[in-house]
Amino acid sequence: MASSNGRLQVGDLLNLSGSRALVTGASGNIGRGIALRLAEAGAKIVVHYFKDEAGAQETVAAIAANGGEANAIQADLQAANGAANLFAAIDSSGVTVNYVVNNAAAQPVQALEEMSAEEWRAVMAANLDGVFRVTQAAVEAMKQQQIAGAVVNIASIEGSDPAVGHSHYSTSKAGLIMFTRTCALEYGAAGIRFNSVSPGLIDRQGLDRDWPDGVERWLGKAPLGQLGESSDVANAVLFLLSPAARWISGTNLIVDGGMSSASRW
Repeated sequence: MASSNGRLQVGDLLNLSGSRALVTGASGNIGRGIALRLAEAGAKIVVHYFKDEAGAQETVAAIAANGGEANAIQADLQAANGAANLFAAIDSSGVTVNYVVNNAAAQPVQALEEMSAEEWRAVMAANLDGVFRVTQAAVEAMKQQQIAGAVVNIASIEGSDPAVGHSHYSTSKAGLIMFTRTCALEYGAAGIRFNSVSPGLIDRQGLDRDWPDGVERWLGKAPLGQLGESSDVANAVLFLLSPAARWISGTNLIVDGGMSSASRW
C-alpha cells in the first residue's frame, strides 16, 4: 500500500507478494535459505536443482510447511540449452519470473600448479557460464512480458580477497561481480536491476568438523566474532530484490561479519 505521497509504507518495503522468484541451486544450504526467505516475503518459488532432487524436494516441502508455494525444476545450466529448457518449463504456466537469484556454483579446492585446463574450465562453466545463460534467458522472458524485474548473483568475498587453493573459484567470483555491474549497465533501460551479494564464511552442518582450522581462524579474526548463517545471505538477497532497493543496481553487498575490514598486516 502506498502512502499519501506515493511512497511505499515501511511494512510493504520487503513484500514480494504476487511475484515469482527463481533460485538456482536451491537444494543446498544457502540456496534453500534464500528460497525460504523469499517465500516468507510472499513470492512463489521456482526451486532449481541439477542432481540433488531429494534436497530440492526438501526445500519445496519446507516452503509448503510455512504456507508458501514452490515447485522444483531440474536443469543442467552448464549445458548449451540448459537455461532455455529451464525457462521453457517455468514459462509453460504463462507467467515468467519477476526475480532471479543465481546461486548455483562449484567450489573445489585445488592448488593452481596441479590444476588442469579442464578443471579450470569446469569451475568457470559452473560459476560463470551458467549465470550468463540464465541471465540471457531471464531477461528475454522479462522483456517479452514487460516485467521490471531484479536479479541477484551470489558472489563471494573471495572475488576480491583470494584464498589458497581457490584460484579458479576466486577468479570466477571476481568475474561474476563485474558481470553483475555490466548487466546493470546494459539492462537498466529495461527496468531490470542487477546486484550481487558476497558472503563470507557461512556455517553449515559439519563445517567445524570438516574444516576446524579454518573456522578457528575465522572466529579469531572476524570483527563480529562469529560465522554467518544462510539466513544472513537470504536477508541481503531479499533486500536487494525488494522495493526497498528500487534505486539500487550494479552494487556488490558484502555480508561477512566485518572480515573485509580486518587488517591484513
